Amino acid sequence: MAESDGQERTEQPTEQRLKQAREKGQIARSKELGTAAVLLGAMAGMLMLSGAIGDALSTVFKRNFSLERRQIFDTTTMMEGLKESTLSLLLPMLALFAVVLVAALVGNILLGGINFSSDAMMPKFSRMSPLKGLKRMFGVQALVELLKSVAKVVFIATFAVLLLWSQFDHILSLSQEVLPVAMRDALELLLWMGLVLCLALLPIVAIDVPFQIWNHGRQLKMTRQEIKDEFKNTEGKPEVKARIRRLQHEMANRRMMGEVPSADVVVVNPSHYSVALRYDKDKPGSAPVVVAKGLDEIALKIREIAREYEVPIISSPALARAIYHSTKLDREIPDGLFVAVAQVLAYVFQLNAWRKGRGRRPVPLKDDLPIPDEYRV
Repeated sequence: MAESDGQERTEQPTEQRLKQAREKGQIARSKELGTAAVLLGAMAGMLMLSGAIGDALSTVFKRNFSLERRQIFDTTTMMEGLKESTLSLLLPMLALFAVVLVAALVGNILLGGINFSSDAMMPKFSRMSPLKGLKRMFGVQALVELLKSVAKVVFIATFAVLLLWSQFDHILSLSQEVLPVAMRDALELLLWMGLVLCLALLPIVAIDVPFQIWNHGRQLKMTRQEIKDEFKNTEGKPEVKARIRRLQHEMANRRMMGEVPSADVVVVNPSHYSVALRYDKDKPGSAPVVVAKGLDEIALKIREIAREYEVPIISSPALARAIYHSTKLDREIPDGLFVAVAQVLAYVFQLNAWRKGRGRRPVPLKDDLPIPDEYRV
């Protein structure tokens, strides 16, 4: 069905759409299923409780149709009879009502489940519009419902006529039976015929339930634009997400730059890479940790801060690239780079001692540090 925006509802509803529809009370329901469940439950209950109900009715009839002369002129007889009749019928009728209630609940939750929607209970003034009411009365949906009702009446009436015709001889034979037996036989026949007649609703239910499921899915179908809009609303607009990522990246960079002054050395590739390392000599067995790393502009900023705080800067392109690609921020370097990094740190510590007047000037680092092939980039 074409929409006003020119798009057709060709896409299956998303989980979000189904959830919103359920919150609004828009779920698949079958009136035929509920009706069939109530009628079948009532007839089954009457068959199960027919003995108790029959005994209660017999007691009521005997009590109210066998009065003495004294009771006829007693004004309290009517109320006493009503009280006794009510008490006699109370338990079997309550049991029957309980069976019907359970059948009604089960029949209405079999399709769609249990759902409480405050939105569906709220009054909607649009439903009070006479114009919209006329559209509903003479619309396509109303015509479909009318045809369904006519078809149901014709089907049930035909089934009832055939059922009566099949039991016609049995019904006529009731006149040949004595009164108590005839009443029991007639009641039993009536109940079984009622149950069979209710079973005629099952083919209607078998047609209506799949139709309601299909129609519910059709009504909730979405256009591609609606799916895109829902995704944007759920996941966030791309421009907003990009801005959030940018702000998070900037905050992370600021925190990272704040760690550069505490580094023991910054290993650089003069063109692109900078990696700041810190080694805690007071923790035996610990390895150097990457406290900052970056490319291009961030690499230049790391070097700038390092110079400002007099953190030694060592140029080793291969080692800088190896550490950058193999180690995450705030993580220890891998075992394969221990030897190369140890040589760098040893050189830096000796250089710091020499500058303070302790020890000799260290031998410059070799250009070819021992970096395993798997870490070379």
